[in-house]
Order: sequence, then C-alpha cells, then structure tokens
Amino acid sequence: MSRKLIAILRGLKPDESLAVTEALIAAGIDRIEVPLNSPEPLKSIRRMADSFGRDALIGAGTVLTAEEVAVVAESGGKLIVSPNCNPEVIRRTKALGLASFPGVFTATECFSALAAGADGLKIFPAFTMGAKGLAALKAVLPPQCEVYAVGGVGPDNFSEWRDAGAVGFGIGTAVFTPGMSVNEVQTRAREIVAAYDRTMT
Repeated sequence: MSRKLIAILRGLKPDESLAVTEALIAAGIDRIEVPLNSPEPLKSIRRMADSFGRDALIGAGTVLTAEEVAVVAESGGKLIVSPNCNPEVIRRTKALGLASFPGVFTATECFSALAAGADGLKIFPAFTMGAKGLAALKAVLPPQCEVYAVGGVGPDNFSEWRDAGAVGFGIGTAVFTPGMSVNEVQTRAREIVAAYDRTMT
C-alpha cells in the first residue's frame, strides 16, 4: 500500500463497484472501504476483492459488530473501519487477520482501541475535534501510533492535519457520491493524490 488514503464509497452500488475501484487504483488510491449502510455492500466488496484484492486493500466501513466483521471477511474484505471504538470488533478483526481502523475521539477511546489491537486510529469526526485537539492527543499517544483524520478533511487542509500528527486521511464525499461518473471520481482522486504527495512526501 503506497499512500495512506482511504476512499470511503458510501452509497456505492454493486454494478458500479468495479469501475469505480479501477479508477481509484489508477489514480493512486489503493485503500478502499464500502460502508455497510450502502446498497448490497457485501456484493460490492466480494466483486472488488475478487478483481482487485491483489492490488488494493479492500473492505468495509461502518462496521459495528463482531458478526459483521466475520461476514466481511467471508466476502473477501481485508479492511475493517468503524465509526466507534468497540474492542470486541477490533479483537475479532485481528483474530481473522484483517486490518483494524476503529473510530475514536477521546484519549480513553484511543488507548482502548490500541489495547484491543487496532492497527491505526480513525479520528472521527475530525472537523469537530480540530487539528489542535489532535495535536493534544498525539502528545500522549505512542509515537508509532498511526492516526487518520476523517470527516471534513481534504486537500485544502492536509497540511494542517499533518502538522497536528495525522499520517493519513479518510476521504468520503470529496472523492465519491452516489451518481457521480467514473471519470469524475478518477479526476477527484487524482487531485487528492497530488495534494497528498505534495503535503506528505
């Protein structure tokens, strides 16, 4: 995996999943989640994992239960992203050999997630915490802890979040909304990748 960018494809439909995934990978984004409140998300994940699993880290977002982790794994998903910190979800994710990125907002949630085995932390919603809040958290987190900012984050403020300690970003509506053409998804993805490369490398 090259760039620490996770595309959040909320609302993606199975019949558009392969074209959108191909466009994202071509643009340079190879970490992709389909939130489980999308239409037939497991069908999309299965198709994407079958076709692009060797080229991208594909999985699910809005994963709330250990049972959901299991069905995502059965569908070929390798990435589990949640809006909250549920140690049971994290432990099941790691037991199945998947990547775990739970949502956190407080120091207590951060340390609970890390104790359960999380691979990285998803600050959500980042726009509510603000970069100053993240900087305060980073002062007490283990230095090797990878923090992703998600929610209100985009090319215009990558540098602000980088300076606060974020190493990656989750990008939702800035890269994909239902009904968007594949060409537009790829154009937006390329712009995001270019901004990431300018800021983070």
